[in-house]
Amino acid sequence: MSKRAAPSPPYWVIYSDKWVSGETGPPSVSQISGYNVFIISFLLIEGAWDQAQTWASLTADERATYKSQYVAAGIKLLVSAFGSTDAPTSTGADPVAVANSMAAWVIDYDLDGIDIDYEDFNAVNAGDGKAETWLATFTRQLRTSLPQGQYIITHARKQVLFSPGKFGGGAYLTVDSDVGDLIDWYNVQFYNQGTTEYTTCAGLLTASSSTWPNSALFQIAASGVPENKLVIGKPANSGDASSGYMDPSALAVCIGQAKSQGWSGGAMVWEFPDAASSWISTVRSDSWPV
Repeated sequence: MSKRAAPSPPYWVIYSDKWVSGETGPPSVSQISGYNVFIISFLLIEGAWDQAQTWASLTADERATYKSQYVAAGIKLLVSAFGSTDAPTSTGADPVAVANSMAAWVIDYDLDGIDIDYEDFNAVNAGDGKAETWLATFTRQLRTSLPQGQYIITHARKQVLFSPGKFGGGAYLTVDSDVGDLIDWYNVQFYNQGTTEYTTCAGLLTASSSTWPNSALFQIAASGVPENKLVIGKPANSGDASSGYMDPSALAVCIGQAKSQGWSGGAMVWEFPDAASSWISTVRSDSWPV
C-alpha cells in the first residue's frame, strides 16, 4: 500500500472552497487537527478553480512542503471534482476523456486522490440510466490511472440519491452496485433536503421521512451499501447549507449512537474555516475522542 492509500475508517473529512483572508495555500495542520482528510474544491472539466486553483498556483517546492506536513500529521489531501458548476452527462462530456484529464491533474499536483461531487441532477432525474452509466464509466477509467491502494477515490453524494425506487436509473444504489468496489467511501450530504430532515439522531440514523424514504444512515446500509463507507456529512453552521444543520454537540451524540451499533464511517463537514479543529473535536467527543 502506498502512502497515498486510503486510511482506515473512521474518516474525518473537511472541505475547503471558500477564500480565506491571508491564506496562500491549505491551512496549517494545527488548524485542522482531528481530521484525516482535507478536500480542496473544485476541479472542473475546464480546469482548477477556487482552492484547487490556489493549490495549482503554488510552486512545486511549496506544495511539497505542505504535503510533507500533512503526511506527518496523517492527513490526506484530495481535490473535489465537478460540484454544482459542471453537468457532465447533460453536456455530453466524454467520461473517459474527463477521467484521464482529472487523474493526470491529481498526479501532476501530487494529491492523494479525488472526490467526485457529481451534481448533474437533470441527468439523474431523467431516470434513463445515462447518469449512472456515465458515473460508472468515469469511475472505472479513473481507477486505471489512480489504482486502488495507491490513490483514494471518494464520491460526495446527497443521501436522497440512495433512496430505493426514487429514481428510474437507480441513482447511487446502481452506481454502488456497479463500481462501489472501486470507491473508497461516500461523503454523504445529510443536508439541503428540507428544514427538519436529518436533524435528529432518529432521522439521521434510523428512519428518514416519507419525503426521502429509506435514506437515513442505517437505511442506506440496509439497501446494500457497506455502512462503514458511509460518512455522515453536515454543514459547519446554518449559513453553509440551506437546511440540515446540527449543533456539533448534538451531532456528537448521534455519532456516538451510530458507533454503538457497529458503524465506524466517520463525519464530513462543509466547510473550512467555518469548521476547524474545535468542530471535529466536539463531534468526535462521544465516539472517537481526539
